[in-house]
Amino acid sequence: MAYPRYRQVRAARSICVCLAVALAAGLAPIGASHAKDMPTPLQEAQAKKLTEVPIGVLRQQLRPEILPASRLDAEPEDIGLAGVDTALRENNAAGQFTGFHYTIEEETVPPDGDAVAALNGLLDRGVQYVVVDAPADTLLALADAAKDKDVLLFNIRAPETRLRQADCRANILHVAPDRTMLADALAQYLVARHWTDWLLVRGESDADKAYARAIDRAANRFGATIVDERVYREIPGRDRDEIGTLPDPSQGAAGEEGVPNFDVVVVADEEQAWSPFAPYRGGALRPVVGSAGLMPTSWNASHMKWGARQLNAHFEDEHQRLMLPVDYHGYVAARSVGEAITRNRGADFQTIKDFIHGDSFQLNAFKGIKHTYRAWDGQFRQPILLATDKIVVSVSPQPGFPHPSAPDRLVDTLGIDEDETECTAVGG
Repeated sequence: MAYPRYRQVRAARSICVCLAVALAAGLAPIGASHAKDMPTPLQEAQAKKLTEVPIGVLRQQLRPEILPASRLDAEPEDIGLAGVDTALRENNAAGQFTGFHYTIEEETVPPDGDAVAALNGLLDRGVQYVVVDAPADTLLALADAAKDKDVLLFNIRAPETRLRQADCRANILHVAPDRTMLADALAQYLVARHWTDWLLVRGESDADKAYARAIDRAANRFGATIVDERVYREIPGRDRDEIGTLPDPSQGAAGEEGVPNFDVVVVADEEQAWSPFAPYRGGALRPVVGSAGLMPTSWNASHMKWGARQLNAHFEDEHQRLMLPVDYHGYVAARSVGEAITRNRGADFQTIKDFIHGDSFQLNAFKGIKHTYRAWDGQFRQPILLATDKIVVSVSPQPGFPHPSAPDRLVDTLGIDEDETECTAVGG
């Protein structure tokens, strides 16, 4: 009952703010009969002779190998794009004073479609900044096709660590955190709570194996132990809600030997195919974390600190749904472009690109720090939320895990640090 009232109050305040702005500008409120005469934002931009800045959004439709266990995990059609749209409203609010007007140029391709042709279509329309929601191999193909052109790509989906390491590209910035950042954030929290003995249960997909490797790396890095590793195997013709119980340390799973005692179950199931059952199918009472239970994530709609309440509220008002992580990544990508252009008015593409890569660039991304991109691999620096489906429980990096050489950059304890990087294309 409280939520509708909250939205009504917020809407009323929004109306008051709009009227105040209109009166301050010397304008009378416009009645419904005059609404049809109001200029569109593009017409206003043209009248003011603002410089147009098109931001491309290139989305490749996904074909998941395994369907998620819950239909509630189905993604909205405008995922990612909605975050860019919210960011452009903010960009244009500042742009009317700084001389710029931002627009979206969208291309969507099917799973087997020609993403490079779609990118070329964007370039033909004058786009130099492209927000990419696509798998890793598509992202690399786009980067290689554009390597000699004035184009900067923003990865808002692919979590593969190799994209920031051996397969890094100088024309890609990664807003989406990679798997090592997510695993490190989770590991710090578990170790801080003295839950250091982990049972790892993973799926059979390549993504699940990669996430499991990131978890194993994090355990070694922060002083935890994986006491045993189990694999969930899909049984043809069997419903996923019949997965049975997770291993019990006292007696083991059906037909298996018992496992050593453990503090927590860490599950690696990126498709959410079976992990939603995991917290309720354990043979022994243990917390479940990773792909279920307590999950590391870049964004959660329950996040309320550092101005996040306002961002969530604006997004919900504009798109009538909750902001998801990929939406947040799209928002950050588009705001990065707007912030860089605002700080470097009239600068050429290379200057804008270098500025975003440099330490002078700073973005408020609603997680308590001044966000930048790592010089050595193009990864967006950001704290990681540890959240359930209802609330944010904690935020990593956790206290007690100091950076060995840069005390002011605790966030670099999450993921691949500068002295570990294999990336040579970006440079530090």
